[in-house]
Amino acid sequence: MRRNRRDAWSRKLVAETVLTTGDLIWPVFVHDQGYKAPVPSMPDVFRLPIPALVDAAGEAARLGIPTIAVFPAVPDNLKDAEGSNAVDPGNLVCRAVTALKKALPELGVLCDVALDPFTSHGHDGVIRNGYVENDETVEILQRQAVVQAQAGCDIIAPSDMMDGRVGAVRQALDEAGFA
Repeated sequence: MRRNRRDAWSRKLVAETVLTTGDLIWPVFVHDQGYKAPVPSMPDVFRLPIPALVDAAGEAARLGIPTIAVFPAVPDNLKDAEGSNAVDPGNLVCRAVTALKKALPELGVLCDVALDPFTSHGHDGVIRNGYVENDETVEILQRQAVVQAQAGCDIIAPSDMMDGRVGAVRQALDEAGFA
């Protein structure tokens, strides 16, 4: 095996993994404010308004990053116990995705399917009497995934922890014509 490691060219030939910018997904944070705002818990990471997000995504595409993952900072006044803004086709995620796909149709856009950005309590599920209502939450996640796909999201990525949500989301997307 040492003969395979002697020269740089042979090491590259037998290397197991080579990562390039084409293998990356860039997480981006979007908000409804008109300015770039730091994320306090993540140094050098910012929440961007939609126009700045589009500009940053263009730079990512020029660097060869093929996909971005959009995470919203939903204003408190749009949050409620059921995360109802998650299923609004005019919500922040949907508006950001629509703007991204209009400006950069070749860019892949990944959307997180989860209720925590949209709930007033910050949990991924609808809570009633101290318990997470799994089935009710899954129905909301199905609708959330469909509105994201309708906005132009290419990859629907459930990150919540509800039982049965992946199959249910896939079924909802299939029924809505997003095979």
